[in-house]
Amino acid sequence: MIPRSPHTVLLHPYVTEKTLNLMENHNALMFVVRTDASKPQIKWAFEKLFEVKVDSVNTKYGRFGKQAIIKLNSDFSAEDIGMRIGIF
Repeated sequence: MIPRSPHTVLLHPYVTEKTLNLMENHNALMFVVRTDASKPQIKWAFEKLFEVKVDSVNTKYGRFGKQAIIKLNSDFSAEDIGMRIGIF
């Protein structure tokens, strides 16, 4: 899959009490992504969409499909991104 738009890779944020804790303590966000999206594609989409630098991407399969834990560079704040997308 060659993504044409970041919106085709990142489907929506995954918000629970645990992911809010992840955001505050580890500067990371969790998103539900396409099942065929690779880690480099997820990193590209997130960096392009939110204009930040991503340190790492970890993926797992959960109840709602493929989920990506996106850890941001220390120069950027996951809480600021959360405010921009309306998590709070």
